[in-house]
Amino acid sequence: MEKTSIKRQSPWSWIPTLYFAEGLPYFMVMSVAVLMYSRLGLSDTDAALYTSWLYLPWVIKPFWSPIVDLFKTKRWWIVVMQLLIGVGMAGVAFTIPGPDFIRWTLVFFWLMAFSSATHDIAADGFYMLELDSHEQSLFVGIRSTFYRVATIAGQGGLITLAGYLESRLKVPKEAWVYVFAGTSVLFICLFLYHAFLLPKPNSDKERYVEPKMLLNDFAMSFVSFFKKPQILIALLFMLLFRLPEALLVKIAPLFLIKPIAEGGLGLSTIDVGIVQGTVGVIGLTLGGIIGGVIVSRGGLKKWLWPMVMSITLPNIVYVIMAYYQPEYSTVTGAIIINSCVFLEQFGYGFGFTAYMLYLIYFSQGELQTSHYAFCTGFMALGMMIPGLFAGWLAESVGYLNFFIIVICLVPITFIVSKLIKVDAEFGKRSKE
Repeated sequence: MEKTSIKRQSPWSWIPTLYFAEGLPYFMVMSVAVLMYSRLGLSDTDAALYTSWLYLPWVIKPFWSPIVDLFKTKRWWIVVMQLLIGVGMAGVAFTIPGPDFIRWTLVFFWLMAFSSATHDIAADGFYMLELDSHEQSLFVGIRSTFYRVATIAGQGGLITLAGYLESRLKVPKEAWVYVFAGTSVLFICLFLYHAFLLPKPNSDKERYVEPKMLLNDFAMSFVSFFKKPQILIALLFMLLFRLPEALLVKIAPLFLIKPIAEGGLGLSTIDVGIVQGTVGVIGLTLGGIIGGVIVSRGGLKKWLWPMVMSITLPNIVYVIMAYYQPEYSTVTGAIIINSCVFLEQFGYGFGFTAYMLYLIYFSQGELQTSHYAFCTGFMALGMMIPGLFAGWLAESVGYLNFFIIVICLVPITFIVSKLIKVDAEFGKRSKE
């Protein structure tokens, strides 16, 4: 007799591992990959270009989210995607030593990216099916926390581990092979854990829908999204609000690791893992937490402009670092670099709260889930397009001029923020 959810498992037994598994491959594809390619000899132009294309699965995932929703179960999709992610990581490890490693590692990064984007859809759907509304509110902080733990593990732990192995093995390729092979083993363990221990909600069932009805429902949600009030302004906001950050995020780790003679700061791979992957992520997390608390008290409209300034103005720390090039090997230099990265990431986490809340605000209505998926697709597109040419621009003008250009683009964020309209009460905690 098949087990049901009558004898329920504690959410603590699967939410932390599920959202750790959701976050880790995303940051490996988006952050770890660009640093790996740089360490293996690719130019800034190529490293940024190749890895920016990997945003595409998150851009277009709304187009196949109905398939995840209607075919098989959310649990099935979660387990299968985790297996494919593990296979993708193993594929990267096996192909790094080869002569044509760029082509083949990108193939497996694409497998990881599509599997991870699909896993996101299934995991979020499963969360809503297995938990009631009270439990969803109770555990939303837990899922976010373990997603951040995955960020630290990916951008901090794995990069630091790669740096340590590089210093011991003296061959960067071998170091990255061990990193991806080890992460593959970890993900296969997560796959096995969830295959046996993930709950089986009664509501998580296969639904059989005629293809014609599926297409009609998707077309209706697509058309209704583009008929929403202020749609053009909303799209401009989604695509351009993070334009300075979209350029900065691809080049910042490359700037940190490039030698001082080439305009960088000359940090080791270990140093980058600590500075950006640990100190920076702590700042990002604190900024996000404080941003959420403050908005709940005053509403999005009240805090929009402080958040706009927070997500843009701290970018000037990269101009300062590129101009003075402080030496990380000195105590003063280490303090300056860590403080600058913390400040910029804290500001980004605080300001990003406004962006995400606006997406929720704009998605309100009868088809909120579908419309929010479209919003997140445009969010990913807004990061992908600038990243495609960020490396070329940085190599063409140098790091200092590149960061000056980033600052010069800040008014665009101010303009699109001025154009949007938000209800004065949206985001405030309801009074009881």
